[in-house]
Amino acid sequence: MVKLFFRLISFLPWSFFLINTAIAAPPNIVLILADDLGFTDTAPYGSEIPTPSISKLADEGLVFTNYHTAASCAPTRSMLMTGVDSHRNGVPNIPEAIPPAQAEYRNYRGTLNHNVVTIATLLKDAGYHTYLTGKWHLGKTPDLLPSRRGFERTVTMADTGADNWEKKPYLPLYKKANWFADGKEIDLPDDFYSSEYYIDKAIEFIDSNIKDGKPFFSYIPFQAVHIPVQAPQIFTDKYMGKYDEGWEKLRKKRLERARNKNIVSPDSEMVRMSTTKDWESLSDSEKRYESKKMAVYAGMVDAMDYHIGRLITYLKKTGQYDNTVFIFASDNGAEATDAFDGPAWQNLYLKLWQKANGYNRDYETLGTRGSYINMGPSFASAAVSPLAEYKFWAGEGGMRVPFIISGKGIIEKGKITNAFAYVTDIAPTILEIAGVSQHRGSYQGRKVEPMVGKSLLRLLKGEADSVYSEEETIGYELGGNAALFQGDYKIVKDRGPVGDNQWHLFNIVIDPGETKDLKKEMPERFTAMMEAYLKYAADNNVLPVPENYDQHKQCRKYSIRTQIRAHLPFYLVGILILSGFFIIRKFKK
Repeated sequence: MVKLFFRLISFLPWSFFLINTAIAAPPNIVLILADDLGFTDTAPYGSEIPTPSISKLADEGLVFTNYHTAASCAPTRSMLMTGVDSHRNGVPNIPEAIPPAQAEYRNYRGTLNHNVVTIATLLKDAGYHTYLTGKWHLGKTPDLLPSRRGFERTVTMADTGADNWEKKPYLPLYKKANWFADGKEIDLPDDFYSSEYYIDKAIEFIDSNIKDGKPFFSYIPFQAVHIPVQAPQIFTDKYMGKYDEGWEKLRKKRLERARNKNIVSPDSEMVRMSTTKDWESLSDSEKRYESKKMAVYAGMVDAMDYHIGRLITYLKKTGQYDNTVFIFASDNGAEATDAFDGPAWQNLYLKLWQKANGYNRDYETLGTRGSYINMGPSFASAAVSPLAEYKFWAGEGGMRVPFIISGKGIIEKGKITNAFAYVTDIAPTILEIAGVSQHRGSYQGRKVEPMVGKSLLRLLKGEADSVYSEEETIGYELGGNAALFQGDYKIVKDRGPVGDNQWHLFNIVIDPGETKDLKKEMPERFTAMMEAYLKYAADNNVLPVPENYDQHKQCRKYSIRTQIRAHLPFYLVGILILSGFFIIRKFKK
């Protein structure tokens, strides 16, 4: 009788809907975030680095060429997790760089406020397993760790960065490297390498619940390619000698490949940044050293891609791949900080600190355990090619990064879109893909900040060419560097030493390299966009930075305070010993 019943209802018109609804399980979602990865650092965007795993995602998804994020890690991560502007979610800058004049304000703490709800929380409420394996940097007190912000299982490094080979800090910003698993401090295995470890743990978490049939959300924020730049020798070896021509030729080659792939417009030009050194002015030994540094950088990108491939292979073997959506992006543009760009006494202190912490800069061992590499602004200019500026700055090189959405339900496969997208769009996109409603400013009976981003699902389905109208504006500010986007246009102001502290106007669709300022040619548009920026700043409580503010100097001050606090007992003992010594000498006389 039961079989007969199902045969009969199968002929009813609504039975098709019932059967397909049962089959269409919510998709798994994998959100992969690279750290400090430049616009053209992957093959789909014009890199010479073959990234087959990321290329596979591009071939099976939609490649965004006009996606923007904050130019620094923590603000990006805060908006990524919440869909709320960084000035409203508590993270307008990394906490290590916030000056005291701003830090007294609640929305300038540099840690994720409790007036926002993470997508992990909403997905978990909807029946998803939620996992995080990677860098967090949104707070490290117990109530701010990801284990208390919606993630069911976590292994996380809570700082701006850390060593990729062992558990130790990478700068004097920290007394130690802060690693946690499910809210508790942990040690790392002896064979640890960050990119491998994060994928190992992601697979472990996913596999632990594979039998219950629930979908999962796996957030994997890599440390690659944040400083210190480090990679297993087998990956570095593949790129030895490939960068002997230097950064200027590499920047030009990447521009040509990006043009040929339609990642940028065919007429795109680029500026030569004032911070880029003349390759030919270097000695042969200096060229050799710089070339190997870039080989390590390429190796680190390659290693990340390889381990992403391991996750893809696992999902295929376990039958989960076809029901998974992948999102790949970078948190900001390439890091351009020089190794020693501060005053002489600070440089000496940093060298002593590195030596005390087991770091070296020897050519023979570059990238391996104990090695320390800063890429510097010259090769960073190639990593962001053909864009201008880099991490921390509001130029396109700091804000425009790779962004790919791939997998189940994506109709626009193997295609490129030049539609504008912003980091706050990722949270609502993930929720709509999962079939989970936004909270609309209220969660469990309390008022929270509403999401301001827009779902990109219509783009992914080929139902729209853009989700933003020509009139809508998106404002941005970080450390006194600011921008506002509207249609094809952008106004931008960058402070020194990279910028001139003046506002400029660019058409970033036909001129992504920001080579032609249109402020004088289009005064009405410039004025209107300036008014829109001032409104954005007022509506979002954007505070001015002190006149002499410098982000890197502020971080150095933070480092000094951290080290003084960490070693205060030793300093006090030293003072007491010296005082006693002088007192004894005085009495002997």
